[in-house]
Amino acid sequence: MHDVSIPSELPARYLDRSRGVTLLAGLLAAVGAAAFAAYLLINPDRAWQAYVSNWLFFTSIAQGAVILCAATVITKARWNWSVRRLSLAFGAFLPVSFLLLLPMLTLRENYFPWIELMATDEIVQAKAAYLNIPFLTARQLAGALLLFGLSLRFMHLALRPDLGPEREADEAGDAARLRWRQRLAGGWSGNAAEEAASWAKLKVLSPALVLVYALVMSVFAIDWAMSLEPHWLSTMFPAWFFMGAFWGGAAATALGAVLLKRRHAFADKQISTGNLHDLGKLTFAFSVFWTYLFFSQYLVIWYGKLPWEQEWLVHRSGAEWGGLGLLVIVLCFVVPFAALIGERPKTIPAWLGGIALLALTGLWLERYLLIAPSLHETGSAVITIFEPLIALGFLGLFCGAAHWFLSTFPMIQLWQPKPEPEMLERELEPGIRTG
Repeated sequence: MHDVSIPSELPARYLDRSRGVTLLAGLLAAVGAAAFAAYLLINPDRAWQAYVSNWLFFTSIAQGAVILCAATVITKARWNWSVRRLSLAFGAFLPVSFLLLLPMLTLRENYFPWIELMATDEIVQAKAAYLNIPFLTARQLAGALLLFGLSLRFMHLALRPDLGPEREADEAGDAARLRWRQRLAGGWSGNAAEEAASWAKLKVLSPALVLVYALVMSVFAIDWAMSLEPHWLSTMFPAWFFMGAFWGGAAATALGAVLLKRRHAFADKQISTGNLHDLGKLTFAFSVFWTYLFFSQYLVIWYGKLPWEQEWLVHRSGAEWGGLGLLVIVLCFVVPFAALIGERPKTIPAWLGGIALLALTGLWLERYLLIAPSLHETGSAVITIFEPLIALGFLGLFCGAAHWFLSTFPMIQLWQPKPEPEMLERELEPGIRTG
């Protein structure tokens, strides 16, 4: 990553509270809700498939962006100082995501084929300890509460040092910002003490958050996607899913950084070409890693040639779904790989933002293809106008939450953890024994 030059003092700057943005986000949410309601009347099974796939996609992006921040805490990285708050802004969608999860827990035979098969299928019966509705509901609620709760705690610790009374003058009379400041900065003990305490807690919380992320996102992947082919299993599938979410969080941060630079002069000044280059490298690298995980999963299925292992791939590579499956490979691998090779493409804002948008579109389609081919009848492979419209509803809620966050809290993190010497440097310090 690039050498880091962080200003010693930064003023607090916020996105403007725009009535137009609020109205647009609300309009998109209303369009999505209306499309979902209409689709429920026309084809309720497909309506829920679109709903679940969009929930998986937008939850992946929000959670993946938070985990990107946690990963930089673990590695003590400083390159992302100017976009760290942007990644956290996507995490503001997580409370909304939890509420959107609740209706999904009412789904039964119209979504989970293993419910009907449980009475007659010996293979499914052998999985009854895991595949049952009470346990599914319990693990989904417990997992979401744990993961989202830890993520919100991480966000609070990252925000708190910027919310002390010393900076109350930056609120410019904004009552909502002042209320959140008072709510999140209770028991304030001074800038230096708060920064040290938050950094110490973040270093402990981040590894735990990453481990919980891998576990809970694996449960999401298994329950809402892999279990729809109840005879099929892949130990690579959960990792492919949650690493795709991490990649989506990095690509969304890259796209958000480009949009923020265009909209706000202060952000344009602080988010440097080096920051874009680093985000471009992550977008490029993890598209390759996403493909590596997919190919690793495909390879063992191919050389094993066992019918129950081939079932999932056959459903997504045949005449009906094969075209969309190929499009996913093109958008998620071919385009980012070909378009972001070299340094210059990663530093051109419009180019990087466009490639990140295409990659996110491919990831959205991939999340849909995790579900639909397993449930659609033969001859019914199609994406109607309703699937994108429902996606617009989720997008409105997602963007509305992120905009609220950046207009309520400083868009650039004001405090920065002090650099820590590496272990080798500690060992070489005079007076410290090395053997």
